[in-house]
Amino acid sequence: MPDAVWLLERACVAPVYEVARESPLETAPLLSARFGRPVLLKREDRQPVFSFKLRGAYARMAALDAAQRARGVVAASAGNHAQGVALAAARLGIRATIVMPVTAPAVKVEAVRRFGGAQVEVLLAGDSYSEAEAEAARLVAAREAVFVHPFDDADVIAGQATVALEILRQHTGPLGAVFVPVGGGGLLAGVASVIKTLRPEVAVIGVQAADADAMTRSLEQGRRVTLDEVGLFADGTAVKQVGALTFALCRAHVDAMLRVDTDAICAAMRDIYEDTRSVPEPAGALALAGLKQYATAHPGTAPLLAIVSGANLNFDRLRFVAERAEVGAHREAVFAVTIPERRGSFRRFCAVLGQRAVTEFNYRIGDPHEAHLFVGVHVQGDADRERLLAAFRANDFGVLDLTDDELAKTHLRHLVGGRSPLAHDEHLFRFEFPERPGALVRFLDHLQPDWNVSLFHYRNHGADTGRILVGLQVPPDEQHLLPEFLARLGYPYRDESAHPAYRLLLGQHNDAPSPRDPQDVRG
Repeated sequence: MPDAVWLLERACVAPVYEVARESPLETAPLLSARFGRPVLLKREDRQPVFSFKLRGAYARMAALDAAQRARGVVAASAGNHAQGVALAAARLGIRATIVMPVTAPAVKVEAVRRFGGAQVEVLLAGDSYSEAEAEAARLVAAREAVFVHPFDDADVIAGQATVALEILRQHTGPLGAVFVPVGGGGLLAGVASVIKTLRPEVAVIGVQAADADAMTRSLEQGRRVTLDEVGLFADGTAVKQVGALTFALCRAHVDAMLRVDTDAICAAMRDIYEDTRSVPEPAGALALAGLKQYATAHPGTAPLLAIVSGANLNFDRLRFVAERAEVGAHREAVFAVTIPERRGSFRRFCAVLGQRAVTEFNYRIGDPHEAHLFVGVHVQGDADRERLLAAFRANDFGVLDLTDDELAKTHLRHLVGGRSPLAHDEHLFRFEFPERPGALVRFLDHLQPDWNVSLFHYRNHGADTGRILVGLQVPPDEQHLLPEFLARLGYPYRDESAHPAYRLLLGQHNDAPSPRDPQDVRG
């Protein structure tokens, strides 16, 4: 295994600047003011392919000998590595076949074709990077081509390590920590190896999406683990298993790992926009989301630096990002509130809200005695949210805090309309499937239950994962058939029949308890 010194030496001579540029290191004034310390952004989103991945891909392909170049290369990628390979292939005159998941954002697929031109063939296969990689492996064997790995390759890691060399040239003063987005670990391995060799006092911290945390789990367990499923929102880091080489280097040189959720990523995307007027992709904002989490828990004055790794974002995903950024920034709280269905109650409810701005309000009469409201409210952080909760309770209003509840934020906010007397024996399930053209129709074709569909909600908001909420009316004497039906359906699901917000806003008064606790089933 190459050690940190070898990687440093290799990075110093890597020919990345034949295609890449030294990206700016910028101070983020608004974030710096918020945290009372300098916050720096390494703008890898400003590379020619709008991602750091160009560095590693070019370093690897430039090192090929004449015979290897003649056989051509194959790569697998969710998008950014593919663009780097495509541009490198066009610049070096090497034929390349690039396998991308069918869930890859269209902006990345089209960019690969544009950067590669006649030198590149794009194949779409599988729903994830792992499935695309399996198809790429088949092509490598059939063609005796060279596989250009997106992260687990010494030359690729050395190419990514040039980011760290630039950081240390551009910022020679004190530096508290560098935050690095992590998928397979190529960027983190390269950056950590170089910084810990040259500036060992600087902390290097990896950041992963909470639903795609293969490196974090691997380091925690001391061995590489394979995730059954990965979240696709931060598609650039959606990797089920990290590399053997990247794992070993990260284990030796990385100081800590952080997990962040989707809302925190969306909030970080907005922060970058507000400071730079540019919009990163979700994976590109991972590092800043981790920096914010760290800075909140560890006040100080030393500068903190986040690598903004990419900006290949499908425009229609901005709808989802804008909706979730407020919650991720702790500026919006979401509640289900129960008030008496009588005159004066609504005025009293509004008095509790005071001067806070209402972001969402849903209500429909459905009960002669109680009114159930779904409300979103602008708040000034978590303390203000707690004060509002206490005020609701002091006025004898029943309240559920749904701010961190995925079912409520994805589905229930669009469904508040009162209970239906026809929805007896209803069981509620939340399904997920890879979003692609025709995916909803395929889901409906597979659904075909023997029971009546009493509720259905689907909303396409530009994310990579389709989310559907389904109510099925299952007679009590047929409930034992549910597990077999769900297994046959074959989609990851969660039983939400006992969810308190569903019971409050949509369920039946006389609903019996769910036959089992809510649970995730992935398969």
